[in-house]
Amino acid sequence: MSAAGNINHKFRLDGRAVLVAGAGRGIGRACAVAMAHAGAQVWLMSRTQGELDAAVAEINRAGGKAHALVCDVTDAAAVKDAVAQLPRLDVLVNNAGTNIPEPFVNVSEANLDHVLNLNIRAMFITAQAAVKKMQEDPQRKSRGGCVINITSQMGHVGAPTRTVYCMTKHAMEGFTKALAVELAPGNIRVNSVAPTFLETPLTAPMFARPEFAKWVMERIPLGRLGQLDEVAASVVYVASEAAGLMTGASLVIDGGWTAQ
Repeated sequence: MSAAGNINHKFRLDGRAVLVAGAGRGIGRACAVAMAHAGAQVWLMSRTQGELDAAVAEINRAGGKAHALVCDVTDAAAVKDAVAQLPRLDVLVNNAGTNIPEPFVNVSEANLDHVLNLNIRAMFITAQAAVKKMQEDPQRKSRGGCVINITSQMGHVGAPTRTVYCMTKHAMEGFTKALAVELAPGNIRVNSVAPTFLETPLTAPMFARPEFAKWVMERIPLGRLGQLDEVAASVVYVASEAAGLMTGASLVIDGGWTAQ
């Protein structure tokens, strides 16, 4: 094979410094493990020390480079302080979110504020702190940088009992596009990865309800739920040189849900 045809190196993250927010479990942890496997040095940020320690130990045992940052992403001052102390930052995986499914007319102000605070405010502040850190690097324009917002297919469609969640995810898709345009002159790319429902221990109770499982599966043409490693692989791609011309885009990992 010719040198021009060998593109495997473009999918590597060797020498990149990565921060994964919400990295203690689920999507965040899967992304941290995958990015370390691709060669990145990874800082895992979460509020739960035990989960972080376990994830960091797993990565380091496998020969990766990982560090724990105990921090509540809803604490703006703590986030800014934690990110400022990083030696360098090239990639942010901005992963934080929650959902409280309930009919629109029943949404309390407390629930509204809770979801908005985590799904929008915390994501905004984490991205802001990360971009400021990236811009400290005098080699940033040549080195490049990347922000990846973990959103949802619900940022592209609507669904019953998910008005607040859909609102926040649509907002993050708009934020992704606006930030991409603003940061492009400095060679910092901004994209989102938007998964469908995933098969995890946390979602198992939802899918134990036959009516909910039926509602979801009828809307996924490929006929199955997503897997954590499929989302993590997509994040590695978006962070890599292989996606070097990709900014302001949303990579939807949904089995065809939003194609209908």
